[in-house]
Amino acid sequence: MADPKSKNIFWHGANVTQDQRQGLTGQKGCILWFTGLSGSGKSTVSRRVEELLLERGVFSYSLDGDNVRFGLNSDLGFSPEDRTENIRRIGQVAKLFADSTCITTTAFISPYRAGRDAARDLMPDGHFIEVFVDTPLDVCEERDPKGLYKKARAGIIPNFTGISAPYEAPESAEIVLKTAEHDLDACAGQVINYLVSKGFIKAA
Repeated sequence: MADPKSKNIFWHGANVTQDQRQGLTGQKGCILWFTGLSGSGKSTVSRRVEELLLERGVFSYSLDGDNVRFGLNSDLGFSPEDRTENIRRIGQVAKLFADSTCITTTAFISPYRAGRDAARDLMPDGHFIEVFVDTPLDVCEERDPKGLYKKARAGIIPNFTGISAPYEAPESAEIVLKTAEHDLDACAGQVINYLVSKGFIKAA
């Protein structure tokens, strides 16, 4: 845990234990960390996973990159420093959600391995699940749902991941999704099957 700037603060442990929380909700929390290029399908798949979990009666919540930037991270841009801080903050927020026993999905480009690894280090072993949405750049650019690649190619958007800023792909993600090869439900099903195999949810 990094040292905060404020010095006159003290950590207060919870009176309610993790076992008690799990006994109430009947589930274990974890983080499904979706990472990939813009247009890869991160948000689409993560939201479908959330739907499938809720259909099973599983407490879940999806944190989306753009949505978080409207509120919590509205003061951040897209410089390397701001990208790092963006991921640091969301890692801490996702940890709080997971501590509540929520199966938490996050959909962020999160281009740097160091940032993703720092988020992983916040969680107990096995409770941070990196989901690499491995979609080729040309497919993402062809989709371009927000028109961002076109603007990046024209020089209107600087520091754009995959064009003028780097993306460091995961080297050992727990789950790899090929959205250019498989449809939405197949990709979401792959995530659900992983959660079943690790005991986070029960088989249907």
